[in-house]
Amino acid sequence: MALKITVIGTGYLGATHAAAMAEMGFEVLGLDVVPEKVELLASGRVPMFEPGLEELLRKHVAGTEGSTGRLRFTTSWEEVGAFGDVHFVCVNTPQKHGEYGCDMSYVDAAFASLAAVARAGSLVVGKSTVPVGSAERLAGVLPEGVGLAWNPEFLREGFAVQDTLRPDRIVVGVHGEDGGRAEKVLREVYAVPVAEGSPFVVTDFPTAELVKTAANSFLATKISFINAMAEICEAAGGDVAKLAEAIGHDERIGNKFLRAGVGFGGGCLPKDIRAFMARAGELGVDQALTFLREIDSINMRRRGQMVEMAREALGGDSFLGRRVAVLGATFKPDSDDVRDSPALNVAGQIHLQGGQVTVYDPKGMENARKVFPTLGYADSALEAVRDADVVLHLTEWREFRELDPAELAAAAASPVVLDGRNALDAERWRAAGWTYRAMGRPRA
Repeated sequence: MALKITVIGTGYLGATHAAAMAEMGFEVLGLDVVPEKVELLASGRVPMFEPGLEELLRKHVAGTEGSTGRLRFTTSWEEVGAFGDVHFVCVNTPQKHGEYGCDMSYVDAAFASLAAVARAGSLVVGKSTVPVGSAERLAGVLPEGVGLAWNPEFLREGFAVQDTLRPDRIVVGVHGEDGGRAEKVLREVYAVPVAEGSPFVVTDFPTAELVKTAANSFLATKISFINAMAEICEAAGGDVAKLAEAIGHDERIGNKFLRAGVGFGGGCLPKDIRAFMARAGELGVDQALTFLREIDSINMRRRGQMVEMAREALGGDSFLGRRVAVLGATFKPDSDDVRDSPALNVAGQIHLQGGQVTVYDPKGMENARKVFPTLGYADSALEAVRDADVVLHLTEWREFRELDPAELAAAAASPVVLDGRNALDAERWRAAGWTYRAMGRPRA
């Protein structure tokens, strides 16, 4: 008989995983403790913007015309326990308030609730990003006869559907005598992507937990490295874009994640590297990750440097009474996620220093207003730029790359653009009359 799957937590990760499991042919039941979210998903809508997710959801959610009906949502733990053969835990692990460590309260609550209802013979699969050592501890929470595996997620916002249906690797951490059964079950769950060529890597619990934080730490290091090189280029008169191109041809380095700018943000990289440092300290090996503290520092410093670039562009004086347009609010394109967004952080800093800031983002306006309700917001890039003394490009949406710089120049009070993502065509903007500046790039 085909496996029945539950997904605990229907946020960004859980909603995507649930819809993808239904697409792979499984009967799926998603659970969330927020009734409004369950009601929204049950109607075929998603509480966030992710390309392709709502279409995939509507294709399978029960009650939607023409759907397979393989996907349902509930708030009932009892229903989850009676239904599921495999329970995927996809709840959030945010940074603790005032600390670097990871807040495990949502994971702990999910496991406690599952322990009370899961049937003997079922398998719990952790997908949340947790400190190494958590799986072994959580295995002790589950009753005898209920197995545990750890299967970290590697979703990129903007590509989450693709990353779930066609993952570049599937990592499964198993343990003890029950490890063989857990591996067999998850090979059945992921039979489709494995058949299409996705590598299936089997490890122990600690290694599986470390894969996600190690990968994110490496990516954060690469981003902060090129941003550090941009600081050197600023001082020495070099061109960080050409530098990145040149070193990227080295196959040992590669050219991905080598675009200098205002740095990384979002709900994963910043909190994951901080939680990794905190956990290393708990394990007595904090010196192994001291470099991550500087990576974090370089990243956060970029935001202040962009503020100072904007101040310099306005003559080096106060922001008081000056109009600043900010193109971008989300931490990356193809998302409505503004968590720890460098774009919003810069906009907020300038606003707090007296600048009249107007923000436009293709998808993040509603979430941005919740975080910074006192900023100004425009319905288009053109309206944001109108009468601006300086324009800051801070999220690399395709829409911004395709703007007509001549049209914007006619609307701006002063055609000065600061490209905080090194993504605009400098020559095209300069030809349209703009003074163009980017971090680590020549001014001419």
